[in-house]
Amino acid sequence: MTFIMRFYLFLVFTLSSAIISLKAQEEANLIIKDGVNAMVEKDYSKSLELLNQAKELAIKNQWYEQQFLAINNIGANYYNMLDYGKALEYYLEAYTIAIKDLEPQQEMIVLNNIAILYSKEEKFDKSEEYFLKAYDIAKKNNAAVNLSIYAINLASVANKKNELSKARSFLDEAINLSQESPDFLLEAKALLVENYLLRDNTESSKKLAFELLPQLNDVTNSELKNNLLLLISRAFAKENHIEDAITYAEMSVEASITLESKINAFEQLSNLLTKNESYMAALNIKDSLIIAKEKLNTINDGQLFERSKEKFEIENYKKKLSDQQQEIKKERKTFYTILGAALLLFLLIIWALRNQVLKNKQRKILEKRNQEILTLELEKEKNENLLLEKQLKSEIESKNRKLSAKALFLSDRNKLVTTIISELEANNTLEHSSTIKQHIKNLKSYLKTDEEWDSFIKHFEEVNQGFLSNLKRKHTSINANDIRFISYVYMDLSPKEIATVFNITPEACRKRKERISKKLGLGESNDLYHYLASL
Repeated sequence: MTFIMRFYLFLVFTLSSAIISLKAQEEANLIIKDGVNAMVEKDYSKSLELLNQAKELAIKNQWYEQQFLAINNIGANYYNMLDYGKALEYYLEAYTIAIKDLEPQQEMIVLNNIAILYSKEEKFDKSEEYFLKAYDIAKKNNAAVNLSIYAINLASVANKKNELSKARSFLDEAINLSQESPDFLLEAKALLVENYLLRDNTESSKKLAFELLPQLNDVTNSELKNNLLLLISRAFAKENHIEDAITYAEMSVEASITLESKINAFEQLSNLLTKNESYMAALNIKDSLIIAKEKLNTINDGQLFERSKEKFEIENYKKKLSDQQQEIKKERKTFYTILGAALLLFLLIIWALRNQVLKNKQRKILEKRNQEILTLELEKEKNENLLLEKQLKSEIESKNRKLSAKALFLSDRNKLVTTIISELEANNTLEHSSTIKQHIKNLKSYLKTDEEWDSFIKHFEEVNQGFLSNLKRKHTSINANDIRFISYVYMDLSPKEIATVFNITPEACRKRKERISKKLGLGESNDLYHYLASL
């Protein structure tokens, strides 16, 4: 089996496994969601069945997040059924998973749940320990919302432990963090009312409570409203304003919606009526208190029965789960058989595709080689053309050098002839000699250079084909002397050599060059030779 085939086989298996895993995780999340909804509706039996199902599925597949959610919500079920011991057991199990395999967010949640349980059982030291752990994690991770919640919870525990300065410190922090969260702000301020009262600052306690009461008309804040009414009643009682204290205790009874809050309100009202020597009214309230406690005990007994039923249901569910696992094994076997057949078909397709790929590869190699040969031939032809061009350029340069040499030779010869003529004419002894005069005449004939220039131009055109015609066509204002000067510049003669040919001074040569450059429309920065070479 080739590497490509092994790779495709691995890829198909990985993708199939990933798709199956994602679908199963999605199913587990839906089961947890249904379980939580059932808990909200107080159908604890159904909720525990669904959450245990999700828990087993998560444990089997090592899905730590789903495992945590299932176990934490199982604990929440037992908390709602007032089985705090069982709830704590599951919360601790969820905590172990959170610290080992999950993020700080999950750890904070379960720590807070554990702390609330200890607070309900009035184990305030333990409660404070776990609230502080959650608080420290929130602070470390800059989780402002969680930090405000845990500060409120720590303040509540500190009030209960009568550690009032510590409570106030946490409350100040919570109030500062809860400015954008009205519900948390109200809860923090309600605890501040209690803190004032515990400090015997009844005026501040009542003032803040009366400020908060109008904001607590919502049903969701009914517990908080009931607590504030009780605190106001306690404040009036401390001031020995018993009638006012009784009024607010009665209002607390009316505002109570849970049995626990009603019991607290009845106890406060009963004590106040007794203190006010209203014994009959106090006795009636005591009867109501007894009835409320009996009702709470009945509910607790019913929940105890419910918990026993739940244990039976869980055992029954485990048997169902075992049967389902056997069914899943059969389905998985069938799935792997189908997957194997699919993989075999896939391998056959890969084999066919591989053969096709090899053919295409060979064809591309041949095409590439042909292209390389053609490229080499074109490169060879290009190099040959460059060589010919180089040879031609070298030949032109050689001929131009010969023309330059010839021009310099003629210039030197003319100078020599001119010198001889001048010396002969200056010799008075030879003035009347006809022979000498004939020789002087012959020598002067050599100085007539028109034919020589025509011959030079003819050879220049043969060597530099088209140059002079291009120059004349482009610049119609230049004359024959300009063309002669330009020709010597084009052949790359130095200013000194050109001055010699024209029998002029180098300064006169420079001025002529400037004049011709201006005629050709060149600026001071333009070089005449390079301009001529570009024509």
